[in-house]
Amino acid sequence: MKKSKEIAVTVKDLHISYRGLKKTSIRASWNKLKDKIEVFEALRGVSFEIEEGKILGIIGKNGSGKSTMLRAIAGIFSPDKGSIDLHDNSISLLSIGVGFNKKLTGYENIYLSGMLLGFSEEQIKEKEKEIIKFADIGDFIYKPVKTYSSGMHSKLAFAITAILETDIMLIDEVLSVGDAKFKEKSYNKMKELISDDKRTVVIVSHNSSTLKELCDEVLWLHDGKIKMIGEPNKVLSEYEKFMNEAK
Repeated sequence: MKKSKEIAVTVKDLHISYRGLKKTSIRASWNKLKDKIEVFEALRGVSFEIEEGKILGIIGKNGSGKSTMLRAIAGIFSPDKGSIDLHDNSISLLSIGVGFNKKLTGYENIYLSGMLLGFSEEQIKEKEKEIIKFADIGDFIYKPVKTYSSGMHSKLAFAITAILETDIMLIDEVLSVGDAKFKEKSYNKMKELISDDKRTVVIVSHNSSTLKELCDEVLWLHDGKIKMIGEPNKVLSEYEKFMNEAK
């Protein structure tokens, strides 16, 4: 009898909202402050599970809740309602603009990021040269991250996450950033990493061909809810048809 795989991620009835003030005049701001509070429901009752070793793609139009979903799984956003269970797995988020202290150098951020991922200083030291070589940003590794281009930021972020391997990897559109040579290198590295049948990966992307090639399953988010989840070709075909009709 074939043994069923363990569950790596369980998301149950997840709700996340953002609150902000409506644009208003200074005079009007003195009156009825509570009436100017806007609430945007980014995720509305989302539930799904990911088996250990599976690659889940998440797709949807801008504002559908994709990045919010990824950051919630990473523990950056707290649910207003519902729960996320990582079943004691270690996790890393690869996303532009997330995770670096921009005042510190790239070198210092290797250690900061590594320790935030749960690695010891000794473990990071063992991988330091490999990370620097893979990032391939030259002397910028010793300069503040605030001086980096988005491409250099992407290279270093990817190198840290790829070399310091966690049980669960969350990837937010990062494969689309950087020069052609690095795109190819990072794509090949990603395929190598996800070939491990114990590693669980969640990829947010607008690139259907990437999701078709890499993913076991695709989740389509629309207005904060799951519109469809299942086999990549089927889900992506319906998504593309929907987007074309909406134009």
